[in-house]
Amino acid sequence: MYAWLTSLTMSLFAALSPVAMLNALAPHAGVAQVTDLSYAEGPRHGVDIYAPTPVRQGAPIVVFFYGGGWEDGDRRMYRFVGATLAAHGMVAVIPDYRVYPAARFPDFIEDGARAVAWARTHGPAYGGDPARLFLMGHSAGAQIATLLSLDPTWLAKVGLDPARDIAGTIGLAGPYDFLPLDTPTLKAIFGPSDTWARSQPINYVTAHAPPMFLAAPWSDDSVDPGNTRRLAARLRASGDTVVERTYRFVGHRTLLGAFAAPFTFLASVRADVLGFIDARPAAGGGG
Repeated sequence: MYAWLTSLTMSLFAALSPVAMLNALAPHAGVAQVTDLSYAEGPRHGVDIYAPTPVRQGAPIVVFFYGGGWEDGDRRMYRFVGATLAAHGMVAVIPDYRVYPAARFPDFIEDGARAVAWARTHGPAYGGDPARLFLMGHSAGAQIATLLSLDPTWLAKVGLDPARDIAGTIGLAGPYDFLPLDTPTLKAIFGPSDTWARSQPINYVTAHAPPMFLAAPWSDDSVDPGNTRRLAARLRASGDTVVERTYRFVGHRTLLGAFAAPFTFLASVRADVLGFIDARPAAGGGG
């Protein structure tokens, strides 16, 4: 019965517009949505905020970076993520960022850092607690979130320190250890081979990394789940806090789709992410 229902759900995802369906089913009650803000000048620097209403002071601030292979994506496609987080008492910030071919590494990382600084400054106006600042990403967005959390170079440019200012990081089906690059597009995005190592989050693990939740599907035809296993193992070996989860009945896209009702039966990813955030103390408070 469960296998049949899972197969039917996968067919619905294929037959319908998954994003439109997920966004249509996203919570509305108790959620305030503010769209078309900007965290920096120039194209693809827009940002949307989803917050609990009425305002709840002390709410975690979660900056979500979507995926798209560093080539595409649109913040408006992820209302279901922002509204779900807001419905559970969190201030969600979803930025756009520059993508290839207009941008190359590290442009999108620098955009990510600017968006994080903006969220920390502006989140309190919606009830967010800047000491409970979380980064979250799916696919390429998970690479952005984890690199910002592990390599202090990028957040330092905006006056932040991940060890001090990031309360936790969530990576969903992310590429963290994906060398060598094997397509012309990836080689164009990440530049000369002697600089590739700078893009790999796993290369920046230290004993002071923010706590991390890393999740992947059991089988993924877009990003090798070994990325998640290897980064989690490296974090553990360094004495860092890491929660690792693997889900059997979802794939690369449906891992994030299971974040939304009524598809939470596919995987416990929503409950696990919310539980991780709720359990984390303020940044710099240990954990």
